[in-house]
Amino acid sequence: MHKSSWQSRRHRRRGHRHNAGFRQHGSNERNDAGAQQSPQASSDGHGEVPSTSSPAGSSSVPDLPGYYFDPEKKRYFRLLPGHNNCNPLTKESIRQKEMELKRLKLLEEEKRQGKKIARLGFNTSSLLQKSKLGFLNATSYCRLAHELRVSCMQRKKVQIQSSDPSALASDQFNLIMADTNSERLFTVNDVKVGGSKYGIISLHGLKTPTFRVHMHENLYFTNRKVNAMCWASLNHLDSHVLLCLMGIAETPGCVTLLPTSLFVSHHAGDRPGMLCSFRIPGAWSCAWSLNIQANNCFSTGLSRRVLVTSVVTGHRQSFGTSSDVLTQQFALTAPLLFNGCRSGEIFAIDLRCQNQGKGWKATRLFHDSAVTSVQILQEEQCLMASDMAGTIKLWDLRTTKCIRQYEGHVNEYAHLPLHVHEEEEIVVAVGQDCYTRIWSLHDGQLLRTIPSPYPTSKADIPSVAFSSRLGGARGAPGLLMAVRQDLYCFSYS
Repeated sequence: MHKSSWQSRRHRRRGHRHNAGFRQHGSNERNDAGAQQSPQASSDGHGEVPSTSSPAGSSSVPDLPGYYFDPEKKRYFRLLPGHNNCNPLTKESIRQKEMELKRLKLLEEEKRQGKKIARLGFNTSSLLQKSKLGFLNATSYCRLAHELRVSCMQRKKVQIQSSDPSALASDQFNLIMADTNSERLFTVNDVKVGGSKYGIISLHGLKTPTFRVHMHENLYFTNRKVNAMCWASLNHLDSHVLLCLMGIAETPGCVTLLPTSLFVSHHAGDRPGMLCSFRIPGAWSCAWSLNIQANNCFSTGLSRRVLVTSVVTGHRQSFGTSSDVLTQQFALTAPLLFNGCRSGEIFAIDLRCQNQGKGWKATRLFHDSAVTSVQILQEEQCLMASDMAGTIKLWDLRTTKCIRQYEGHVNEYAHLPLHVHEEEEIVVAVGQDCYTRIWSLHDGQLLRTIPSPYPTSKADIPSVAFSSRLGGARGAPGLLMAVRQDLYCFSYS
């Protein structure tokens, strides 16, 4: 009996020494992990900055179920279950804190560096020298030139002049959309008292160093949400704006054709445009046709249906689908209408077929998640699409195969647009994390990640517009970003 008691005490002492050594070893691991963080890790070419506060499991710190390791205080905290508002440690609050630290760090780096350099030793002179010596082919030179210019863009706040300055201070930007020549921005603003109002911003004054623009407002006001919008060319190029309005209470949804002449007249002798409304319930998307075989027509994507409507005659073609149509675009030369669905299917409608005919689906592509945006490239041989899983793919329409994928986009459930600019050879998309990312069109290289000037929020996802000629034919290329009450310009020459 005495012998067994003595052995038990010896085992307990040995276990105590072993546990103490384990705790010391874990502490050394944490200290080593903190010391090994390189200051250069936050200044890579893509602008991505690692979080300075990461939960256990994302570093060398052991992951303990139900606990969160704070690297600043170097200790574990218990994660309380449920959605108690008094609990300061929830997964959502931890994630928000990490994202805010990442955003502030990236903003501070851009402010400190002035002109952000993509890579060390990467400048115009070295690029030209390598090109002359034959070290760079034409494709590589163009990509690196765009990377250099995009990486050097600096944020400048745009001064907006209006007849009602008080409204500018209270109304928040919801959506912005540049016209074909990038001379105007159509804006949808959320009004403080509820609802939305529209405006048109003239971009002719968007020049260095002032960056001043003028907002043309109208009394046209709606208390309904805008699901989708696009420019419409009825009287002349971009003479109207097509708006899909969601139904509310007893009022059904509709599609409104809003003339820009209600805001300001840009053409000599321009008469007031036609303001008309079409009762189309539950429209998720819309597109205006510039194809001669579907002249003065627009399309709307509904729940399990596509409608093609003639503005002049009111005639409609209906095409039944198996899912909600979230995005649409007409081809310019071929008589095709491309549609992206909630099911992940992308299909083209041959406009020459009747709505009761068979075989009207000319092309079919498939994503693993709901498709939120489709963009047809100029030669109409390729199509780019993004979905709610954050996937951006470039498809070859001749072989119906994916030929390139663009990594880094963040989306989980939001209906986010995609912007493709072949002249500048870039792709632009704003993620659900409020970061604006710019890729090279030809090789998928992530060129720039731009943080929002405001903390990340589902209600404050920036709306952007990119153009190679901001303000007209003599304008410089750049990016416009609207968030809350502010408008920013990222320009380069």
